[in-house]
Amino acid sequence: MMHKKKGPFFFLGWVLLAGVFFCSSAFGASEKDPFTFGLLLVGPYNDHGWSQAHYEAGLYVQKKLPGTRMIYIDKVNPADRPGVTIPQLVEDLKEKGARLIITNSDDMKDGTREAAKQYPDLNFLHISGDDVLTKKAPPNLSNLMGKMEYGKMMAGFAAALTTKTGKIGYLGPLINEETRRLAASCYLGARYAWEHVLKKDPKGLSFQVTWIGFWFNIPGVTADPTQVSQNFFNTGYDVIVSGIDTTEALVVAKQKKREGKAVWAIPYDYVGACEGASEVCLGVPYFNWGPGYLQFVKASMTAKWKSLWLWLGPDWKNINDPDTSSVGFLPGPALSEKAKSALDRFIQELGSNKLNLFKGPLYYQDGSVFLKEGETASDAQIWYMKQLLKGMIGSSSAK
Repeated sequence: MMHKKKGPFFFLGWVLLAGVFFCSSAFGASEKDPFTFGLLLVGPYNDHGWSQAHYEAGLYVQKKLPGTRMIYIDKVNPADRPGVTIPQLVEDLKEKGARLIITNSDDMKDGTREAAKQYPDLNFLHISGDDVLTKKAPPNLSNLMGKMEYGKMMAGFAAALTTKTGKIGYLGPLINEETRRLAASCYLGARYAWEHVLKKDPKGLSFQVTWIGFWFNIPGVTADPTQVSQNFFNTGYDVIVSGIDTTEALVVAKQKKREGKAVWAIPYDYVGACEGASEVCLGVPYFNWGPGYLQFVKASMTAKWKSLWLWLGPDWKNINDPDTSSVGFLPGPALSEKAKSALDRFIQELGSNKLNLFKGPLYYQDGSVFLKEGETASDAQIWYMKQLLKGMIGSSSAK
């Protein structure tokens, strides 16, 4: 991986359908033969979450790299486009001129690999996958992911410093290695704040993970995230940290606040997710895909493409720098000044390597060893987490 500075852990080196939308900058629209890149987004482009963060990264590339043009297809999921395959969508984007295809969901892994093999003249960037690591990727396929583990630690830290009941709910999507490690990171941040900053008894902290079954609500298929959020707040949980692509936790928290309840929420994915919920939003851990997108678009545009697996982290000099930091945390209006000061110190300790929360002893839910005493987790150990951690409540695998 290409890092100016290593973080405190992770040291592994380096559609035929109507509904295609076009976006072009003032530069790209007027350039002769602009370089066109296509996005396949799992959710709506304006979801205030995961998909919008990717869409805005495309806009960022257009702004920073004259002569480029973005086209996209959103709502690429079984509920919105039943029976449609990734190769079919790729064919449509190719016909519209796309030379680089970016797919943004773990669920698109197999389809992206299939399309990359089917269209060797195109370049492909799959977000969140590991085909390059596992050597399944053809030469025209790369992987990109952000080290959201840090952002989730910050979210958990802020939640623990705010809760009055000691009960933190985590609204989880589906269960896989990515979502386990992110939920576990959030728990580790919360536990550290509870025990080492607040100096409270570990037994007084409850961290419950409830999975809905997908990245966002699909009526009749997933659990309803609005109802799950209601259940959390109605059973004494006063902070919800969201791990799904949409903002139901924040919406429900806002409703409860207006009913007179002292509750808070932390959304996910998108830097602007707190907008309209200032009274309950403690902050948002978010992805900034712009710098990573820019790197791969440039490589494809200049025929310097290489098959890479990149896991990009925060720029510790300024984790909210839009040009350099791939992961950030934007404190919310509802986060107290005291908690914000403590969070700032926490971030400094993470960035300086003074603090590493993925250090043993740590145990899985079933009591087996995740990390031995004094052992620091490798990239692979974190990436491929097999269970939630001991101390967390919730399922570690789908039943």
